[in-house]
Amino acid sequence: MTDIITLADPRVAAVTHDECGEPLVDLREDGQLRLDARQADDEGSYAHLRVGALRRLVRAQRLLPAGIRFLVVEGYRPPDLQRRYFEQYAATMRQAHPGAAPERIRELASAYISPPEVAPHVSGGAVDLTLCDHTGRELPLGTEVNATPEESAGACRTDAPGIAAEARENRALLRRVLTATGFVNYPTEWWHWSYGDRYWALLRRVPAARYGPADPPRPPA
Repeated sequence: MTDIITLADPRVAAVTHDECGEPLVDLREDGQLRLDARQADDEGSYAHLRVGALRRLVRAQRLLPAGIRFLVVEGYRPPDLQRRYFEQYAATMRQAHPGAAPERIRELASAYISPPEVAPHVSGGAVDLTLCDHTGRELPLGTEVNATPEESAGACRTDAPGIAAEARENRALLRRVLTATGFVNYPTEWWHWSYGDRYWALLRRVPAARYGPADPPRPPA
């Protein structure tokens, strides 16, 4: 079994980025993908992706069987929100593992929430998504989107054993169409895919990430 590279791995932080300057695009205005509001924030940041990532996501959706679509849960995440999520989950890990060294807490927390300084969502190139039918009904994928390792007994991992056959097939479908269009998966979360960020660059063995941290989208005038 291949060892999982977490976002706390120093190799991720060591990747440089050569910012390409692609803007963030509002998926609500683009209209090509179905968007879920469970992670909606007041500024609407969740509904944004870099234009290059969006184009690849639309191409991937065209590879899905008839009647199946992506359901996007979250795209861009502002740095302050990412930091808050990470600190909250790190606090949970400290309670669960009293006496653990700070480095170990960081590693444990990174299995679910990325450290802010390397977070794929902050780049605008990461997306949390699932599959749905033409009515918006979600297909079974073994856990809810954003299920923690603790509450899912590890079933949130992309290659987790013991999930139902239909869920495994749906995860394989996600992997097939998204890898075909250039995305990489964070293997502790079946729903998390990214393009252009540091983690993508490390796994794809390209010299630098295309996307650095993106500025939050401007509120509508």
